[in-house]
Amino acid sequence: LFGGVDMAGLPPGDPQLVSMIVNHLKTQGLFDQFRRDCLADVDTKPAYLNLKQRVDNFVSNHLSNHTWSPHLNKNQLRNNIRQLVLQSGMLEQGVDRIVAQVVDPKINHIFRPQVERVVREFLSPGSCSEEPPAPLLSTEVKPDSSIPEQGTQHFMIFISLQMSRVDLYL
Repeated sequence: LFGGVDMAGLPPGDPQLVSMIVNHLKTQGLFDQFRRDCLADVDTKPAYLNLKQRVDNFVSNHLSNHTWSPHLNKNQLRNNIRQLVLQSGMLEQGVDRIVAQVVDPKINHIFRPQVERVVREFLSPGSCSEEPPAPLLSTEVKPDSSIPEQGTQHFMIFISLQMSRVDLYL
């Protein structure tokens, strides 16, 4: 039983079970660790540099149409630019490329083993050893069918990256 719910009676993929596992992963600090690992890499990748340049150019072009004055409402202008950038679709497209360059290479050899370990510990407390996972001997990793291909770690990192990029640019 976990929080009054019999986990053994829940089928794999059950939304309640998935929610409990995601919350457990969050409380273990795994999502924060993944976010830190990815953000440490992001500013060196071509997709990020390209997106940054595109957003910088977009903002510069927009600002060139405004004349600065002490009475200019900077907050309103900033919010307007933010909306225009979001509506342009460039962030969504750029973030997809950033995820492909930063997150995807880490999914199978860094994130998946950690998520699988924590999920095993959650589903069978006390049955997992505390030793670190063995290093991978090949670059090909067969996905564990018990964890969806488009795992929640990918989604959470994608959302975090997207929100960080929006805040960084504006």
